[in-house]
Amino acid sequence: MWWTWPFLPALVLLSELSVVRVQTATCQTCRKLTESFITGLERTANKNFGGGNTAWEEEKLAKYARSETRLLEIVEAACEKTDFECNGLLEQIEDQVETWWFHRQQEAPDLFEWLCIEELRLCCPPGRFGPDCNECPSGPGGVCGGLGRCEGEGTRLGDGECVCDPGYSGNLCQSCADGYYREKSSNESAGACAACYHSCKKCSGPQDYKCLDCKLGWILHDNKCVDIDECGTELARCPSNTYCHNIEGSYECRGCDQACVGCMGSGPARCKKCARGYRLKGAKCLDVDECSERAIACPGLNEACINEEGSFHCDCADGYIRRDSICVENKPPAGPEKGLFDDMTDDEVLVLQQMFFGVVICALATLAAKGDMVFTAIFIGGVAAMAGYWLTEKGDYMLDGFLKGR
Repeated sequence: MWWTWPFLPALVLLSELSVVRVQTATCQTCRKLTESFITGLERTANKNFGGGNTAWEEEKLAKYARSETRLLEIVEAACEKTDFECNGLLEQIEDQVETWWFHRQQEAPDLFEWLCIEELRLCCPPGRFGPDCNECPSGPGGVCGGLGRCEGEGTRLGDGECVCDPGYSGNLCQSCADGYYREKSSNESAGACAACYHSCKKCSGPQDYKCLDCKLGWILHDNKCVDIDECGTELARCPSNTYCHNIEGSYECRGCDQACVGCMGSGPARCKKCARGYRLKGAKCLDVDECSERAIACPGLNEACINEEGSFHCDCADGYIRRDSICVENKPPAGPEKGLFDDMTDDEVLVLQQMFFGVVICALATLAAKGDMVFTAIFIGGVAAMAGYWLTEKGDYMLDGFLKGR
């Protein structure tokens, strides 16, 4: 084993890193894992046992009960595939699980206690908390007097202070909290804490006239808590352009109307001063119609004045649009330029084509008359083509149109 000495520091470091990683897992994850493991134990308890009660089946069951096959079946189903915390913890503690399965199961049947509390030190027994599993505060009714919970109980976390149930306070949750009173009990035991009237901080009963002290925003008068009107006193502090609105036990700062610069309440009739674009008429700040009061509100060409609340704006008149800050007539975009023959009908184009063809035939006829054999041949071909055209249905159509004066 001499060869292991050079690697001993590295092995120790890896072992410590493994412990640190396990300690970062939560007690809840460990508890969930062990509960799932026990469920797997119950699920596989009678597997491979037909119920015939034969010696062979009993021997087979005994071998399966502590077998590696059964352990693998339980471990594979212990964590859901999407539960990364559970799978991560299970991967780290494979050796501990095998140790419990093959060697410690008889003497330590509670897997949670052996694994999560003693081996991994992720959890504490009930009634204990913190790294050293210190005892939680306890009273006559148990932990936190049975009226609260110990912060960090059952884990290696928390400070052990009592978090009391609603209505209770104190180190052991034995006192009634503000806004609650102790009900009378028919026996010698202390009565429960019940709620006072909503405005009472301390009271002797649930009625509004049994207040002993008042909550903030109320004042005690004849054992009743009366609302303080902060808006009528120096207590209210509201920013500019807002006003104070009293509510039960407190007050709100609400925004002034847009017609106001400073106000004493809601609406344009409670303004201290009218905002720009408004004028005092009677008791209200009302909108000024700049479009009717100004001679030329919008000096731009083809512009129209549009009044709005507290102001106005200039826009182009109907039929005009703004281009480069000027209102111009909104004309439809011009189409493509027309060609030379775009305004002519089909018949007119056809007549024009025939006239052109006729001019060409006449020119060829003149040249043919001079005895030029080439032009004579072209002339004869053109005449034949013309004759063929006039003998077609199209020629008949054109001739009919010509005779009718078209």
